[in-house]
Amino acid sequence: MAIFSLLHEKIRQGLKELGFIEPTDIQTAAIPEILKGRHALLIAPTGIGKTEAAMLPIFSRFLEAEKKKGVTILYITPLRALNRDLMQRLEWWGDKLGIRIAVRHGDTKQSERRKQTLKPPDMFITTPETLQALLTGKVLRRHLKDVEYVVVDEIHELAESKRGAQLSTALERLYAITNKEFQRIGISATIGNPEEIADFLVWHKKVNIIKTTNPKAMKIQVEYPEPKREDRYISAKILSSISVASRVRRIVELVKAHNRVLIFVNTRETAEAIASRFKILEEPIGIHHSSLSQEVRVDTEDEFKMGKLKALIATSSLELGIDIGSVDLVIQYKSPRQVLRLVQRVGRAGHSHKKESKGVVIATDSDDTLESLVITCRSLDGKVESVKPWEKPFDVLAHQLVGLAFEYRKVKKEHALLLFRRSYPFRELEEEELDETLRLLSQLRILWVDDDYFGRTRRSLEYYYGNLSTIPDERKFF
Repeated sequence: MAIFSLLHEKIRQGLKELGFIEPTDIQTAAIPEILKGRHALLIAPTGIGKTEAAMLPIFSRFLEAEKKKGVTILYITPLRALNRDLMQRLEWWGDKLGIRIAVRHGDTKQSERRKQTLKPPDMFITTPETLQALLTGKVLRRHLKDVEYVVVDEIHELAESKRGAQLSTALERLYAITNKEFQRIGISATIGNPEEIADFLVWHKKVNIIKTTNPKAMKIQVEYPEPKREDRYISAKILSSISVASRVRRIVELVKAHNRVLIFVNTRETAEAIASRFKILEEPIGIHHSSLSQEVRVDTEDEFKMGKLKALIATSSLELGIDIGSVDLVIQYKSPRQVLRLVQRVGRAGHSHKKESKGVVIATDSDDTLESLVITCRSLDGKVESVKPWEKPFDVLAHQLVGLAFEYRKVKKEHALLLFRRSYPFRELEEEELDETLRLLSQLRILWVDDDYFGRTRRSLEYYYGNLSTIPDERKFF
């Protein structure tokens, strides 16, 4: 309780009401550092209380400081579903502490957006793409000038994609708006290169890397189901091969032997294919992936929490920290391809720092079995891969240049170069590379460019808002 005593009195009262007496390891290590205003990267498995380790000291500092009119706290996640889930988790604290919290992303209704513009919340929960839109709004930019704290959740998920490069430069654009250094907190799963991800968060300042001292206990086994006589009947019923029927039968056995099970697959196509077979067998197993509508995903999550569904088939949509209640087993269908993915997914079982996480990998052939065994061994040994951020993605640079033109109408090239060099992906950006990118944008008439300055044109609006997302489109060929 000594660590919690450092927090504001209202937060201590809230912790008592919720029955939290002892902090977790990550909370013990992180709370004092964040209270001192230091940049920090929190690294721990799922279910260890990383969100509270970051947010409680930020809330404490917020309560002790003079209240500002605009947004003070910015919380960024990779998924809209995570935004919604986080809002539900923090809403109680917001009401308790008098902190107004709001979600802003693509699903936010227009009426709610108007309210947020007229009366901004104290804390925005958003995505990297929506942050791009916020930075160009005249009124919203004014609301963002008092930002003091930025939290990037699941930073490992963002860092290895162009979304990470986009976010990194957006945070430097935010720095230009606030005209001061705001405190940055990254929250990550276990990764192999924490120092580089800390640099990615803010490379021009020292970042405290805070890891949990007690790794979560895990038990993972790899199975290659052998065909049984009953599999012939299943095969005929679901119109599949005997080997597929064997895997389906084994998954059903595991689901029936446990209370709640998550079944992870690597693609949406696999999710739909397996789900259709369970539907034929009339098993209470649902499906969850990002292509489903928000209403369907929410209903499925609720049915799983209430026990109407014993299992959920999911892609990476449930891999991150979305609250779907207690899970006592995770099944990974086929090799997850990465140690990080397996650790993250199996960590969803026993979603508490005191419970063991149990996982079973269902392999599909000899090669898949061998790969799964290697990944499982490395997972249990804590040998997680490094996450490599993108270096100088020029499509992201082009988009950010147009964003700057929107913000300031007329931008000095020298100022743009200095701003981008503050972000980790563009820390080594050369003046010639900036000029070449601007030259291309000028040829396309997306920007006007002269010797020292650049600015927006009629085509800038369509280009900027048409390319807010760097998530690649999926194209299927038959």
